[in-house]
Amino acid sequence: MLGMASDAGGSTDNLTGLVGVAARTIEHMGEWGVGAFTLAETVVPPIPSEVILPLAGYLAKQGSLQLGLVFVTSTLGAYLGALFLYWLGAKLGLQRSIRGLSRLPLVDQEDFEKAAGWFRRHGRSSIFFGRLLPGVRSLISLPAGASGMPLGTFSVYTLAGSGLWNGALIGLGYLLGTQYQMIEQYSRFLNYAVYAALGVTVALLVARRLKREKVRR
Repeated sequence: MLGMASDAGGSTDNLTGLVGVAARTIEHMGEWGVGAFTLAETVVPPIPSEVILPLAGYLAKQGSLQLGLVFVTSTLGAYLGALFLYWLGAKLGLQRSIRGLSRLPLVDQEDFEKAAGWFRRHGRSSIFFGRLLPGVRSLISLPAGASGMPLGTFSVYTLAGSGLWNGALIGLGYLLGTQYQMIEQYSRFLNYAVYAALGVTVALLVARRLKREKVRR
């Protein structure tokens, strides 16, 4: 598959802007770098797996990464990140964990409370289905640990849900890899979409944080 990209000077050379930077970073770091990204995304939710994993799938189609290893490392990274939050919830309790983590930049206490509410309503199934929901996916591990959910049960549901989510995004990127010319042609429009999505996300998070601080005063 490398020959497909070589005519353009490399599998990522013609991808520009944020998409190009992300693609070249993933290509340079390799499959274990993808796992590091998903681990970080699980602990720090604003890092978007919706951008990272399709690009990893695309690079696998070009031959720069191994598809199976990308899936394994991304799911392992997601599990290790979830395990850290599970341990934090079990060690500190739900409220102390929420207070500590909500001090992180662009992370709001309301997001943790939403995940905790989802867990209270749906129980252990929320660990699986929560992995498929933005805003809940990363944080559902805290209430699971705080409630004393058995580690084995937590691990099975986490690996299953994370594997399904990661596999879908990686598979999407892999399928798009067959349309290299289309990706090259429209990469700048993809950049605009990514920039807009990130800008709206940051603006909403900052506005919500400022509103909450204003109410506290």
